[in-house]
Amino acid sequence: MTPPKHPFRSRRALVTGASGGIGEALALGLARAGSDVVLVARSADRLQAVAERIRRDHRVRVEVVVADLATDTGVDEVIASMAGSRVDVLVANAGVGATGPFTDTTDERIRTQLALNCTALTRLVHAFLPGMLERRVGGVMTVGSTASFQPTPGMAVYGATKAFVLSFTEALWQETRGSGVRVLALCPGPTETGFFAAAGGGSVMESGRQSAEQVAAVGLRAFARAGGPTVVPGLGNTVIANAHRFVPRGLMARMSAMVTAEH
Repeated sequence: MTPPKHPFRSRRALVTGASGGIGEALALGLARAGSDVVLVARSADRLQAVAERIRRDHRVRVEVVVADLATDTGVDEVIASMAGSRVDVLVANAGVGATGPFTDTTDERIRTQLALNCTALTRLVHAFLPGMLERRVGGVMTVGSTASFQPTPGMAVYGATKAFVLSFTEALWQETRGSGVRVLALCPGPTETGFFAAAGGGSVMESGRQSAEQVAAVGLRAFARAGGPTVVPGLGNTVIANAHRFVPRGLMARMSAMVTAEH
């Protein structure tokens, strides 16, 4: 019996934040499955390195778009670069966080988190989802967090932006049911990437971190199955993500503060 065609084979996938971490692992996984990939991030050198690896290891087409998605101009550049061409799969992975008390967070870091984690993601979905729906094929994967499910003292803005990502994605999942387009929020817990170092809290939640490859593998399997609107990699992370169902919100906030405290 001929095995079924992989749902991403011969598709064109645009992956943001593809220069490292979970984004790179997702791009590699899609290429392995037979997707052509468009890699988006700020770092030209790192993007080119990922592109060369994909070209070397997988027989797919690779494009690179260097853009800062925390700016309106960067989002405009990505959308314009895809004008007149097909985007079958959007992986909205690019994101940033900041650790520490909200009152100590600079205005610039607040603006960047809101712009990249919420505004850029929403604008890209708005740009590319209509074409998928018209063709009745493809999918949108957003990258949320276990922080999507509860308040995150010490990372207040980041947690709130990821709650937005989860709510937005679950709503789109319902709106697009039966359309042939897949919608999924991948919500990892602490992961071994450069995220915490960039956020200013390299020692936060060090225990039990998953690898980017583990997270990407879970996300892509769930995306291919086209099941529910969310997936949380790892049993421990799944328990944490569902704790809000059983714990009063005040207690949940205090428990979250203990988890995110620096060690």
